[in-house]
Amino acid sequence: MVKTAVKKTVDVGSDEKILEIVRKTLDDNKAEDIVVMDLRGKTSIANFMIVASGTSQRHVASLAEKVQENLKAAGYKSVSEGETKADWILIDAFDVIVHVFKPEVRSFYNIEKMWSTVAQVRGVDA
Repeated sequence: MVKTAVKKTVDVGSDEKILEIVRKTLDDNKAEDIVVMDLRGKTSIANFMIVASGTSQRHVASLAEKVQENLKAAGYKSVSEGETKADWILIDAFDVIVHVFKPEVRSFYNIEKMWSTVAQVRGVDA
């Protein structure tokens, strides 16, 4: 299924607020290996990218659902892909991109390595 693009209507500094909502939601719902990549000034696609793992397809789907619910409750829009299979769900929250993977899928695609050359990478506790 193809999602249509949604016009950005976020305010200045909202990327930090979105980042905090996503980080807290993932941490509170027991996501594993949460990594935040700072992309500011390095690419135009987003200011931050967050990569996290769930323990199963159900956990991955639940994490993604909670992230979107919490973003919506705070007044932020997001779009997502991958809910049907739930091996890898991508959430586009405009200036923050979230990838939630099953561990073996995350290991296969190794997004952190691909982006590490341009991003400042830090764990959730950073």
